[in-house]
Amino acid sequence: MKFAKSHEWVKVEGEIGTVGISDHAQNELTEIVFVELPQVGKILKAGDPSCVVESVKSASDAFTPVGGEVIEINEAVVDDPAMINNDAEGEGWFFKIKLTDLSELDSLMTKEEYQANL
Repeated sequence: MKFAKSHEWVKVEGEIGTVGISDHAQNELTEIVFVELPQVGKILKAGDPSCVVESVKSASDAFTPVGGEVIEINEAVVDDPAMINNDAEGEGWFFKIKLTDLSELDSLMTKEEYQANL
């Protein structure tokens, strides 16, 4: 699992990345009540806004840590955003992306590096 400074994570298997927000981001947002995910087929560049996350406190954009094509979204978090509150770095994932450039992963941080920069 790799992390962006903007508090998103990506877990890569082959050329497919699963993307979500960090536990830290979820804790800062407090109770997430709504999430708007990108459409399947959308092409994103690293750093592009990809999702809207609304909590009882505020609304924020989530950004994609790596570029590629969205191939799947997590419909379960759309129906039940509380999944993100309970497991932001697991079952609360947002979307899967087919990576266009695996070298973009080199600019991301390990979990230890990410936590050291909080």
